[in-house]
Amino acid sequence: MTPTRPTRILIADDHPVFRFGLRTLLQGEPDMEVVGEATTGSEAVDMAVELRPDVVLMDLNMPEINGIEATRRILAENPDIAVLVITMFDDDTVFAAMRAGARGYLLKGAEGEETLRAVRAVAHGEAIFSPTIADRIMHYFAHTPAQPSLAAFPELTEREREVLTLIAQGLTNRAIAERLVLSEKTVRNHVSNIFGKLQVADRAEAIIRARDAGLGTS
Repeated sequence: MTPTRPTRILIADDHPVFRFGLRTLLQGEPDMEVVGEATTGSEAVDMAVELRPDVVLMDLNMPEINGIEATRRILAENPDIAVLVITMFDDDTVFAAMRAGARGYLLKGAEGEETLRAVRAVAHGEAIFSPTIADRIMHYFAHTPAQPSLAAFPELTEREREVLTLIAQGLTNRAIAERLVLSEKTVRNHVSNIFGKLQVADRAEAIIRARDAGLGTS
């Protein structure tokens, strides 16, 4: 019988100590092979194109381009690659990662066995999340109204509706940028587009419009 080919893994993280620990963990497994290490988001994209790994282990807080955007670009080029986010962020960036196409979201404090199990799961097409992240996802869907934004403002893009919802929750541009893993300049551009499309003069008027439509109230 032909032996199973090891799962080929690309590590994308800018912290050398963490990369070393992760590489050591993975190389101790006969069914896994580390084929490369990227230290920036753009390098991760380039190496994914060149090496065609089965799995990319992606940090979110990466230099040059962040892990969310790197994930999006990698999967646009090769949707068969499984991206497993491994990060310190225990927040709503999980939803941005899911929208970008990541198959899993694991916290850096996870035990070695949990990490190996997650890598094997995404390599076989499964979706997997740390227990605290799974709880957050369940809470989100349990407390989110049934798509009020889609009917409320059809002229807005999905991202603009998302930004408007956070505006309605009282978040500043900086807080929105951190929540969505975007630059403040990008958020300002979205806010300007929202004001223009909704024909509102300022943030207060946008909040009123949004909350009247059911956004930002959960």
